[in-house]
Amino acid sequence: MRLCFSGYLRSAAIRLVVLCAIAFGQSTTSAPAGAQNPASGSIVLDQSAGQSAGESAGQSAAPPSAPQTASPAPDQSGRPDQVPNGQDSAASSAAGQDATGQDQGRFVFKKNVQEVVLHATVVDEAGHLVTSLDRGGFSIFQNNVPEQITSFRREDVPVAMGIVIDNSGSMRDKRDQVNQAVLNLIRASNQQDEVFVVNFSQTSYLDQDYTSDVNLLQAALHQTTMRGSTALYDAVVASANHLRHNPRLDKKVLLVITDGQDNMSRETLQEAMHQLQASKGPTVYAIGLTDQGFTRAAHDALQSLATTTGGVAFFPENLSAVKDITTTVAHDVRSQYTLAYKPGNPGTGYQTIRVEARGQGKTKLTVRTRNGYYPGESMR
Repeated sequence: MRLCFSGYLRSAAIRLVVLCAIAFGQSTTSAPAGAQNPASGSIVLDQSAGQSAGESAGQSAAPPSAPQTASPAPDQSGRPDQVPNGQDSAASSAAGQDATGQDQGRFVFKKNVQEVVLHATVVDEAGHLVTSLDRGGFSIFQNNVPEQITSFRREDVPVAMGIVIDNSGSMRDKRDQVNQAVLNLIRASNQQDEVFVVNFSQTSYLDQDYTSDVNLLQAALHQTTMRGSTALYDAVVASANHLRHNPRLDKKVLLVITDGQDNMSRETLQEAMHQLQASKGPTVYAIGLTDQGFTRAAHDALQSLATTTGGVAFFPENLSAVKDITTTVAHDVRSQYTLAYKPGNPGTGYQTIRVEARGQGKTKLTVRTRNGYYPGESMR
């Protein structure tokens, strides 16, 4: 089953999640009824017609805000393009307040203080992972104000992971080695991880939804067309939204691999960063393949997407290094601490976060975690 991601449409305060699906070949699940695409003969899945691929895997999808009114137009590859299918439910919260009862005929509102959950990697001065700290070794600051840690974990926990790979023409000679490197990451990950694969060029396709089956993921990595431009930010935003709606796993990761600069997205870099730091934002690991088409702007964009979420951006000089990088990412993800706190003075607007760690002796430790978040949505 193949799903087509596209960028979100912005209209006032309403965001529409753009999603379409194509059933092709032999699928592991039966396709629900939907409109027939005359260009390809595939089934275009409509939310009103049945479950999406995520729902068939046990995932609850947000209900659509309005019925679809138009059939998708096929793109140059003969596959359906963008189909608005729903509204981002995260925008519907009422400033974290709930009506809890009545007092002399008036509703009494109690403000819920959100628990902020952080996934943190600690390294020493040599860049080696530090995995033996306890709760007392950490300090958390929100807007430079110290916060009390409410929960602490340091065991390997399963993650929801999105693999987002550039599928444009410039990647033609790189994909075989990139695919092998990604498979190394998957095999080195927690066996309970749930992974999906998105191949993107000017359009993003969900070629495998959440699964732990390596064979299915390997098949999805080979769903390549190698054409079109690079809509990186659209792919990142759509994939982050897909991660956000996974109700089973709290810890979320995106691995993004590209060899070029975004030149087609509706979304901007700033909007992509905003989405990553909103509801259930993932940790982003990025690999920039630095060939002739890789610019300084592309480098800086990947660096920003990764570091603001507590991840790392890698820029290997040759393809052979990608295999070692993906192994490093797998170890990094499995060696993180999970910290949580409830802000003593929750504010509005962007909230900065800083986490410090202390080890034995005078060794300087560095903590990688998200730089901040936008309140009003769960950070889990």
